[in-house]
Amino acid sequence: MAVPARSPARPPSASILWVAGRGNGPVPRPGNAGTQIEEAGFSLIEALVALAVLAIATVGLIRAVESHIDSTRAMERRAAAMWVAENRLAEIQLADPAANASETDLLGQQWKVEIARTRTEDAGIDKVRIQVFAAGERSPLASLDGFVEGSRI
Repeated sequence: MAVPARSPARPPSASILWVAGRGNGPVPRPGNAGTQIEEAGFSLIEALVALAVLAIATVGLIRAVESHIDSTRAMERRAAAMWVAENRLAEIQLADPAANASETDLLGQQWKVEIARTRTEDAGIDKVRIQVFAAGERSPLASLDGFVEGSRI
């Protein structure tokens, strides 16, 4: 009595799992005694470790970008405060009545301006120190010293 031939698509026994492999035919899965296979790709653990490394690197990158943005904003505020101080010194030199105002608006932000005048050894020249504060802050963002005619303040 002849045994019918099995189709190559079916595994020879139920105890061995078969997967499509490289080469001429199916390759047995690991766990079967005496069989060796080549596996391509990543295991789940390897993929999770790679994702964890990427997540940690991304957090570090985001923190670096946030720090850069904060320092850029601070530099922008200091530059705007210096513009306010320079404008106020120009107003004083032009004997503009607006130079005596203690608050001003520039770039959509309110600024508090403090002006201190001191006499110099030259009777016709006064030293002016202008300090600019952001609204509600106690430390100046900009301080500018300049000289004006003694009668200009």
